[in-house]
Amino acid sequence: MEVLNRFPQNMLFKDVIGNELVKARLIDSVKGNRISHAQLFLGPEGSTKLAAALAYARFVACTDRGEMDSCGKCPSCKKYNQLIHPDLHFVYPVVKTKKFANPVSDDFIKEWRSSILENPYINLSEWYDIIGAENIQGSIYAQESQAIIRKLNLKTFEAEYKVMIIWMPEKMNVTAANKLLKLLEEPPAKTLFILVAEDDEAIISTIRSRVQLVKFTKFSETDLSQLLRLKFGNENSEIETAVKLASGNYSIASAILKGNLSSNEYFENFATLMRLCYTRKVPETVAWVDTFSAMGREQLKGFFEYALRIIRDSFILNRAGSGVPISLTTSEMNFASKFSPFIHEVNIQGINKEFQTAYFHIERNGYSKIVLLDMALNLMKLLKLTNVPAE
Repeated sequence: MEVLNRFPQNMLFKDVIGNELVKARLIDSVKGNRISHAQLFLGPEGSTKLAAALAYARFVACTDRGEMDSCGKCPSCKKYNQLIHPDLHFVYPVVKTKKFANPVSDDFIKEWRSSILENPYINLSEWYDIIGAENIQGSIYAQESQAIIRKLNLKTFEAEYKVMIIWMPEKMNVTAANKLLKLLEEPPAKTLFILVAEDDEAIISTIRSRVQLVKFTKFSETDLSQLLRLKFGNENSEIETAVKLASGNYSIASAILKGNLSSNEYFENFATLMRLCYTRKVPETVAWVDTFSAMGREQLKGFFEYALRIIRDSFILNRAGSGVPISLTTSEMNFASKFSPFIHEVNIQGINKEFQTAYFHIERNGYSKIVLLDMALNLMKLLKLTNVPAE
């Protein structure tokens, strides 16, 4: 499917869809000269947190800002259009390669700029694919801290503030994190740190305690639909299906619309897995795992999120009947009406835990065949539990 690439080349606040109250608070902080020197933009994968960080940094630097947004035309904004403003710096996870044995973010700055200009909603897996990480886990290595210190000790070139956007700080090496902590405790004058993260628990507590939390929610179905229509065109008939499958995650919805994932694939695989697990057909389940594990990491994570939604709606259907509004397609409802009696108070927590645990291990680059098979074998036990609480 053709992608129309209708995103603005770089984000202004007006281009950041959703989280209106958060945007308003960010704008007011600049207008009121209440800019906190260290902020944590926290939100789920596929949300608008990085786009908002870019819009915020641009607004801080704009020399002719309006009441509610950057002008988009001043020399500062023009540099932000290409992410080449001399007072804008980035840090992000990178990987060791033959060319870069001790890599820092600047070694991949060309790839980073082009990637973010094309897609400010990028996720970690997509970034790793772009830099050729393959199965290597990226990191923000210890040597990055020296580059950060060097940049921030320089005087500003043009803007009032030096801005350091650190994307995915939860991937920061312990040594680098400790040196960043010292900078946060004694920041250079007129320096703005924006940490853009998905898992604040993976950031060391001493850093979390020194940043102002700015929390972003996932896309609503309405906002995600608007964003997808901007990118893929209003005439695209698959958008609403992609929105329902994506659970507010732009990356998953985009993968579906690009043809990387069939809109029916999640449902078909979920229904197959549940039937195999209930009937305890182990050889057939192993064959399913062999086939399904070939999916990419983000698609697998999307499947687990999808499964959790169907499990939840099936439980609601079991307890309250069909009169309760639930967001199931016709095919899903036909399946859930037969499947829901097997999802009840005794096993619902265990089943949810299996999918959540599988998501956790895949996100951390676990071997997909082992993760899926372990999950499936445990589901076989759980689906056979009767709806009779133990004495």
